Amino acid sequence: MTETTETVRHTADVVAIAEGHVLLIERGWDPYAGRWALPGGHVDEGEMPREAAARELEEETGVAVPAGDLHYVGCWDAPGRDPRGRYSTEAYTVTLPELVEPTAGDDAKTARWFPLNGLPELAFDHAEIVAAAVRL
Repeated sequence: MTETTETVRHTADVVAIAEGHVLLIERGWDPYAGRWALPGGHVDEGEMPREAAARELEEETGVAVPAGDLHYVGCWDAPGRDPRGRYSTEAYTVTLPELVEPTAGDDAKTARWFPLNGLPELAFDHAEIVAAAVRL
């Protein structure tokens, strides 16, 4: 019997909501270059997922929130959810008191607010994550 080890990469995503809108980034790289996605990315070594989510939100959109303000939504880890390999993401949500002007940075080509009832087609399984966050 051959034993194989699967590498699982750990990420964190944020569903930032304000005034009936959700903050999305336009991906500037493959997979899904040019498609909209939640701000998020890899959890660094020694970093807690909630801290990674807050860091990625700020790096990709310029919107800073304390990690303690993020509320856990769930974990998405189905095989095949990312064409690059096995990724497990912990998703968080935060509600902001008003729409804050985002500034795209890091890996984001653009960042902007979309009405929750008028979302574009999202990359990965991010539509499921947004739906779960809205139900909270």
